Amino acid sequence: MNSQIQSIAGNPTTVATHPTPPRINPETQHRFASKVLALTGILQTTLETNELIALFAKEMSGFVEFDGIRYLLPSLQIDISLGQQSKHACEYQLVVSGEELGELKLFRFYPFKEKELESIENLLAALLYPLRNTLLYHRAVQTALIDPLTGVKNRSTMDSAMHREIELSHRQGTLLAAILLDIDHFKQVNDEFGHLCGDQALRAVAQCAEQTIRDSDMLFRYGGEEFLILLSGTDLEGARMLAERIRQNIGVLDPHPEKQMHLTASLGVTCLTQDDTATSLLSRVDNALYRAKQEGRDRVTVD
Repeated sequence: MNSQIQSIAGNPTTVATHPTPPRINPETQHRFASKVLALTGILQTTLETNELIALFAKEMSGFVEFDGIRYLLPSLQIDISLGQQSKHACEYQLVVSGEELGELKLFRFYPFKEKELESIENLLAALLYPLRNTLLYHRAVQTALIDPLTGVKNRSTMDSAMHREIELSHRQGTLLAAILLDIDHFKQVNDEFGHLCGDQALRAVAQCAEQTIRDSDMLFRYGGEEFLILLSGTDLEGARMLAERIRQNIGVLDPHPEKQMHLTASLGVTCLTQDDTATSLLSRVDNALYRAKQEGRDRVTVD
């Protein structure tokens, strides 16, 4: 087991690095070993990363006082914060058998004492293997939900999300809009530049759309070169304006720096009605997209 800790105290520019395994006084080794064993059993009761960090924070608070905790793993886009981020912090890089499990920080208004750091480091040993299990589970779930080529949500995720969002919209009387995007003449892109460049174009368009929409909007790969966007709390005009921004942003993309690949997209827009089902909503937004292509492509059409 390898981990690193950075203690930031008093002067924020003063950083002390302590190697691990942690410092264990002989007279306390047996006591901490039993606590770590008990804590490991508690932490193994969940495979959800959010729940695991919350559970660890709850158990840790019985040993060391702290104001907040933050766990980060950028590669999986995990950022969990609980409590307050105060002036002083101790920071751990968590590693098991060469596998990086992310970064954990504990915050407090006043500095952590050496004895407290010793306790934290020992108790962290109980977190590592349960954390690795939750990350394995997280990756497996992500693999099932994410399109491997573009990195956005896949068709099966879209089907369940549509039914959920439509039911929620009907029940609460909230707005829901949909945008269906199609890359124009995509077959020609593959024929002229090759399928590897075509894949790169798909990724570029997906990233462009994802960076343009709000955090609350949902982007799915509908199939082939088509993408569906669900926009909760958005009316028809708001969806049309967003679709137009996406269209413009795609028009200035440079997917491959060594090839002159100019991309355009056609987009259909519609809004949920009181009688809509997932099938009727998809049918209407697909009709709007068809009209956009029939009218010359590289445009937004509303139904």
